[in-house]
Amino acid sequence: MEGKIDGAGASLDTLMASFNTRISELQQLVIARNMYPTSSISDLSAIDSSVKAMEVQVQQIKNRLREEKEAIPKAKKLIEASLQQQRKLQRMSAYVPPNPPERILTINQETGTLMLPENKQDISFSSRNYEEPAALPKEKKGRCMPPLWYITADELNSLSSYMKGRLTLEKVNAAISDMATYAEANAKLVTAPRKKLTEATMDRAMELRDIAGTDAVKGKHFFLETDIKGPSFKLDNTGKAILTVLRHLGRITESRVGHHRVIVLLKP
Repeated sequence: MEGKIDGAGASLDTLMASFNTRISELQQLVIARNMYPTSSISDLSAIDSSVKAMEVQVQQIKNRLREEKEAIPKAKKLIEASLQQQRKLQRMSAYVPPNPPERILTINQETGTLMLPENKQDISFSSRNYEEPAALPKEKKGRCMPPLWYITADELNSLSSYMKGRLTLEKVNAAISDMATYAEANAKLVTAPRKKLTEATMDRAMELRDIAGTDAVKGKHFFLETDIKGPSFKLDNTGKAILTVLRHLGRITESRVGHHRVIVLLKP
């Protein structure tokens, strides 16, 4: 019984101490309130304004973050498209020499012969003065140019020294340009309407059409060994070495049609 009385007394003492602490805190608050009655209201107003301004800024940041989040999928698609385009350009650059030869030929429409331009400095790949050739027979994709599949320095360096000899990248790629010009001249004659052929070109056109209809040549750009007349590519020892190199690198194939040696240009 005595133990219960002592426990109740301790609880009462604790309750009284708690009341006394609370009363002391209220007294301090009243003193603080009455100490600066006038300035306290303006200070609270300033704090309220600052809080509201911060709320506006936080909302603006949230809006901007939401816009950035919505733009992320579009940015990913753009990056993927850019990377894909980069890969395409890298593959294309593998077939373009560092210094593409600027010298090209023009075609005499009347005789089907090749002519060197008078002012070479005014001629470039983007300013050719002859029409684009029509597609060869059996090719349904419309008009197209002969392939200009240049070799790279790495490809030339990969050849054995006896095959490469003294050939340079510029010589080989200049020869490729000449080959494309020969093939283009032949394609024009093959696809030219009969009424536009002259007496000088009729026999030549008929002969080329017969060659173009063979299985080994059908639908492809080609030229004859007899077409090799320069200016960069000639049928000398250097020219024969270039033909060997281009056959080895898969740029051309050769066929015998009648008494003609036919060189077919291959595409990448």
